[in-house]
Amino acid sequence: MSDASSLADAPIPAALARVKAEIAEACARAGRSPDSVQLVAVSKTHPAESVVQALAAGQTVFGENRVQEAQGKFPALRPAHPELRLHIIGGLQTNKARDAVRVADVIESLDRPKLAEALAAAMAKEGRRPELLVQVNTGEEPQKSGIARAEAGNFLRVCQEEYGLSISGLMCIPPAGEDPVPHFAFLAELAARHGLKRLSMGMSGDFPLAIAQGATHVRVGTAIFGHRPYPAA
Repeated sequence: MSDASSLADAPIPAALARVKAEIAEACARAGRSPDSVQLVAVSKTHPAESVVQALAAGQTVFGENRVQEAQGKFPALRPAHPELRLHIIGGLQTNKARDAVRVADVIESLDRPKLAEALAAAMAKEGRRPELLVQVNTGEEPQKSGIARAEAGNFLRVCQEEYGLSISGLMCIPPAGEDPVPHFAFLAELAARHGLKRLSMGMSGDFPLAIAQGATHVRVGTAIFGHRPYPAA
């Protein structure tokens, strides 16, 4: 499994190659094709120059937490990189729904009816339909985004039947310090029950475990870009 701290100073191309090799190894152990798992390189708080380095190394799928930060990096890169795909993976405010629809190819953090309504309206106005994943708060953590476990099934129905949204899959972030495997297994079972094909789960410290449980997307930031350069207070 990746030791993200050991990669903090690694060049981005070398770090990417190591993460992709670990994904391939995890897939082999699980009896899966490496092509069945998409790496989402999480570039939040890292500069556009880091994204450019990753693009030059062949990475095309990126994740950002904040819509405003994504707007500042990715539109300028798209003309030269039409294959680029951007995932919004952080909690999304309803007043940012239209901006998210404009900039993103995938929105992974749909988690409440008001946001579903806002995204449906934004898609109608913008004429774009990013792929949508519902975020499930598998640990029932009050400080964390995501629909509650018990409400997830009904929420999926509301998204599809009341708001006309096409839901591709599910996303989760297990509680820090807990064994993530039961959370990954729960999400995989929930997705299978509702016929959803996409499972975004697993990050720098646990993505091999997520792959073993059926992840189709793993979100890896620190192991690729190093520790986040948070601005000084």
